[in-house]
Amino acid sequence: MNLFIPGPVEVRPELLEQMSRPMIGHRTERFSELYESVVQGLQRLTHTGNRVFVSTSSSTGLMEGSVRNAGSPVLNLVNGAFGKRWHEITLKNGVDADALEFPVGEPVDPDTVQEMLGERSYSAVTMVHNESSTGVLNPLEVAEVVPDDTLFLLDTVSSMGGVDVDVDSLGVDVCLFGTQKCMGLPPGLSFASLSEDALDRSENVEPRGYYFSYGSFCRYDEKRQTISTPNIPLMYALDRQLEYIHDEEGMDARFRRHARMMDMTHSWARGNGFDIYPREGYESRTVTCIENTRGVNIDEAIVKLRDRGYLISNGYGELKGETFRVGHMGDRRPEELEELLGVMDEVFREAT
Repeated sequence: MNLFIPGPVEVRPELLEQMSRPMIGHRTERFSELYESVVQGLQRLTHTGNRVFVSTSSSTGLMEGSVRNAGSPVLNLVNGAFGKRWHEITLKNGVDADALEFPVGEPVDPDTVQEMLGERSYSAVTMVHNESSTGVLNPLEVAEVVPDDTLFLLDTVSSMGGVDVDVDSLGVDVCLFGTQKCMGLPPGLSFASLSEDALDRSENVEPRGYYFSYGSFCRYDEKRQTISTPNIPLMYALDRQLEYIHDEEGMDARFRRHARMMDMTHSWARGNGFDIYPREGYESRTVTCIENTRGVNIDEAIVKLRDRGYLISNGYGELKGETFRVGHMGDRRPEELEELLGVMDEVFREAT
C-alpha cells in the first residue's frame, strides 16, 4: 500500500535494512557513539546548540513531559485536534491551564496571544506548529510575543524535517517531534530540544515523574545514554537518515521538495473543483487538507483509492466527510505524488 496519509509514512528500503543490524548493549561505548552521532544530527536539523534528548515513546509522551516539567499555569494555544489534545494532557497532569482557542482552519494569531499574555502571567505557552488535523501551518512569529520569563513549547511533530524551524533564533524552549512523519522513519522514537531555561525551571517542579523528567534525561545524557533501553534498531536508521538529509539531499532541497509537493496538491484540488481548507497563506507544506466543496462521498473515494493501492485520509474528527487529507512528507518524491494525483483524477471524476 502506498501511504499518502499524515503519518506514518513510507520508509526507504535502505533505512529498513539499517534496522536489521546486530544488536548492541545500550550501556556500551558503541551505543554512546551512536547516541552522540544522532544528537549532533538532530541539533543540526533544528539549528540549536541546546541539548536534544532521545525518548523511546511517541511524541505524545514528550508533550506530557513538557507540561509536567514546565510549572504552572500554562497557556495552551488551540486551533485543531492536536492543540486541544495538548490542553487535555496539561489538565490531566493536574496543571492549571487555560486554552486560547481559535476557529478551526484559522491560524493562531500572535496579537491575540499577546493580549492574553497581558492578562495573566504564565509559566509556559504551548503551540502546535503544523496542525495536521486541519492542514494549518501556524506562524512561528508567535514566539516573538512570548515573554522571556515564559517558556515556549513547540510541537513540530508533522513539520520538522519538512519545514525549516530555527529553534535558537526563535527562542524555542522545548521543541518536540518524532520519527514517523517528515523524518521518513517508522514510529518509535521522539525528540526534544531543551533550553537552559526549560531545564532550570524543571528543577523546581514537583512531582514531574521519572520517565519524562528532564532531570532523568540530563543524568543519562551526560553519559551519552538514554534513561532506559532505547529503540536501538530505529536509532541506526535515524543516524543514516540524518546523514542523508544533511549530506546527500541537503536540508534546503528537502524543504523545497515539500513546498513543491504542497503546490502540486493544491493545483490538483482546485483543478478538480475542490478548495483548500486553511486560510490562504497558512497552509501546511506537509499535509494538504482539502475542503469537500463538491460534497462527494469521501469514504467511498478512499475505498476506491485503496483498491488501487493508495491510501489517503478522511477529515479528522468533526471534519470527517467535510474535508480529506493528502500527506506529502518524509522521503516522498514529486513523481510519486504525481502518480497518486493521476489515480485520484480517475476516482474523483467518478465520485458522487
